[in-house]
Amino acid sequence: MAVARPRGPVVSLTKASLPSGQTSLHGRTILLEKLESKHVKDLFNLVGGDNPARTSLWDYMGDGPYPQLDAFEKAVASKSASLDPFFFAIIDKRSTMPTFEKAIGYMSLMRIIPEQLCIEIGNVMFSSALQRTVGATEAFYLLARHAFDDLGYRRLEWKCDSLNAPSRRSALRLGHTFEGIFRQHMIVKGRSRDTAWFSILKEEWQGSIAGAMKMWLDERNFREDGSQIKALQDFRTSPTR
Repeated sequence: MAVARPRGPVVSLTKASLPSGQTSLHGRTILLEKLESKHVKDLFNLVGGDNPARTSLWDYMGDGPYPQLDAFEKAVASKSASLDPFFFAIIDKRSTMPTFEKAIGYMSLMRIIPEQLCIEIGNVMFSSALQRTVGATEAFYLLARHAFDDLGYRRLEWKCDSLNAPSRRSALRLGHTFEGIFRQHMIVKGRSRDTAWFSILKEEWQGSIAGAMKMWLDERNFREDGSQIKALQDFRTSPTR
């Protein structure tokens, strides 16, 4: 008699959707819209040039840095034409800031596999105007919610150079599960890269991660000086106010 081999549960598969250039994702402090050439100059003023504080932003990126505007223009043109990765510009909605209504960073949905319901957030370029702000977290929240709730994916991945400690901390803070290190996974800018893998599953997103993030982002969770009252992790462990 044949012995049945263990197999995973049957999946009722509805193919996920691809991101669209017609989509804009509105948050309280930022807006995500398709990256276009109109964003070049605002972005270059924050992430381009030969200032060490800006060139260091590109240390773990697959491209850059860009000391000259024309090279950056070509790079953005290539990114804006790409369907995978699909790039979103991050627009500042804070009316009190000098960067109001300007692009202050970008990020992408990438390694898009609709038939396997798997997608990744990557190519995260946050300028100094975005780093360590509410908008940085809100950008991830908007894009993750879009991937799960609008496009229909069940697995959202985050990958980074294993040496990129800030990115690894961000992944954990945002609710990802660490899945391990892929050794000698890539060669980037002539250097060997071990890659740290993280993921969020749809049931995890819907179970506690999305709700906690939404409560953390609420303006009532911030004092007049912009400091948080309650940390994001606290909302996941104790979701009530």
